[in-house]
Amino acid sequence: MTRLHLGTKAIVAAACAILFQVTSLISAAQALDASPLVSVEWLETNQDDENLLVLDIRSPLAKSGKDDYLKGHIPGAVWSEYPGFWRTSRGDVTGVLPSIEKLEASLSELGVHEDRTVVLVPAGTSHLDFGAATRIYWTFKYLGHDKVAILDGGHNAWVKAGKPLETGEVVPVGDMFIAEPRPELLVSTDDVASLIGGDAILLDGRPLAQFEGAEKHKDATRFGHLPGATHFDQANFYDTESDQLKPQAALASLAKNAVSGSDTPVVSYCNTGHWAATNWFVLSELLGHENVAVYDDSMVGWSQQKDLPISSPKTATN
Repeated sequence: MTRLHLGTKAIVAAACAILFQVTSLISAAQALDASPLVSVEWLETNQDDENLLVLDIRSPLAKSGKDDYLKGHIPGAVWSEYPGFWRTSRGDVTGVLPSIEKLEASLSELGVHEDRTVVLVPAGTSHLDFGAATRIYWTFKYLGHDKVAILDGGHNAWVKAGKPLETGEVVPVGDMFIAEPRPELLVSTDDVASLIGGDAILLDGRPLAQFEGAEKHKDATRFGHLPGATHFDQANFYDTESDQLKPQAALASLAKNAVSGSDTPVVSYCNTGHWAATNWFVLSELLGHENVAVYDDSMVGWSQQKDLPISSPKTATN
């Protein structure tokens, strides 16, 4: 009886030890879970965690790029060019998502895996630059990877806070990334065509001149906007003085002018799905609106099909 009792105690002790280790691992993973926007302080606290991957995405959009990355970046950050592999062309439609297989291979090379939290670091110099981060963020979400965040204020905020930089290039250690796509986050041209005249909000995130048809993207074949669309320039969400998104209360107030309610499906579009990603990010990730998707082909793709209608009050094309 004594031996049996001691054996049982040993088994229980071993089981408890294993349970403690598993719980500790789970707790560590949970502790690294990040909000959609993380602060400089959060990143500094967690930057040595092995399950954190910092992606420096500075690009020509911010009049920056790899040369600036090499001269100084957040310690441990890996450089990932934008648009780079993140976007491609299909025929005359530019800036669309590459194939799932291509994205899986590219993210695996960067060292992304299911337990790794990815923090995206734009330059932090303009709403256009911030849009690059939201577009990549949306891509991660579409691929089923929830552990992703954007550094609020980007590289610029890190430097302003007096945090250290390192020079040279950090070579990523590859891993295995397997996508679990969420088709509800992406709509096609056929999907949008079926929504024209319906209850969905078609949210145009471009400048007003493009919405009204006075100007257009160089790759669009026609001027104007989707019939029945609501205009909301995504730049309105951005504070040019702080080079960050506006405070949460201001975002919520602005969003009321753009969408009628969280239960109404929203299709966010622009020219190529770049600005659309910012409107999607604010509505879906920060304000909690449900049923928000991105029209990846946007006006460049829509305009290619001559049989599809376009509203253009400032041109002769209707």
